[in-house]
Amino acid sequence: MPAATELDTPEFNALTPAKTFDRRDFLAASIGAGFALAVQPALAQTIHTDSEGLVAGEIQVPIKDGTMTAYRAQPADAAKPPVVLVVSEIFAVHEYIRDVCRRLAKLGYLAIAPELFARQGDPRQIESIPEILDKIVGKTPDAQVMSDLDAAVAWAAANGGDTARLAVTGFCWGGRITWLYAAHNRQVKAGVAWYGRLVGPANEVTPKQPSDLADQLQAPVLGLYGGQDAGIPLATVEAMRERLKTGSAAAQASAIKVYPDAPHAFHADYRPSYRAAEAADGWRAMLAWFQRHGV
Repeated sequence: MPAATELDTPEFNALTPAKTFDRRDFLAASIGAGFALAVQPALAQTIHTDSEGLVAGEIQVPIKDGTMTAYRAQPADAAKPPVVLVVSEIFAVHEYIRDVCRRLAKLGYLAIAPELFARQGDPRQIESIPEILDKIVGKTPDAQVMSDLDAAVAWAAANGGDTARLAVTGFCWGGRITWLYAAHNRQVKAGVAWYGRLVGPANEVTPKQPSDLADQLQAPVLGLYGGQDAGIPLATVEAMRERLKTGSAAAQASAIKVYPDAPHAFHADYRPSYRAAEAADGWRAMLAWFQRHGV
């Protein structure tokens, strides 16, 4: 595990980040420890992956208007490892997302999870999910996210990663972003979207949804969904499956897998929604998808 940072201190945790940090400060802030307040306490089933044999911890990624903190994990002795962008849920880069990065690193990948909400605030310090959605997620523009992910790819390329073998995966909010980024960046070879929303309102922050982008996908995406997901109607998943059939070549090479009995967030091992069998099968499917597409 990386050493404790200034965000672990009681003094920091007593603050309300959006009010006490200016924009530049937040871009440079370290990653918070532990799990988001909105989903505590973490359950006993939570998986922990050690960092033995890895280089793991915080990095600072240059972006257009400063620097962006990200969590990086990679094999200590690998030359030119393939790169996987890991896009968080609405709770930002807390311990679950960091552990996913370490799991991928143990398999030979350079995994990077950027702090994509830093300009808007810190979801880890907010106890209410509706408040996170309203104050932070709903004010984080897709264009900003795409640019920041591009910056993470550039950092990987400049620091020994093989971005000719680039993949992206994400969970919940990050699943939606996975679809968008596979349409945005021609470098991406494969995407795996875990229960990412497919439809929604169009506005200045979210001008397009995955269902709008089937004809623009640059890389094939595997969508992993729960048949009992109360927030993502199965009808929208099936509509996306049909939409992919007439989309771009990458869209037609995409696939959707539905786990009939799984709820939303079935991979999130720190939450009651976790389903071990479906999570394990989805993980195997993700790795096979990466390998199939050269990552």
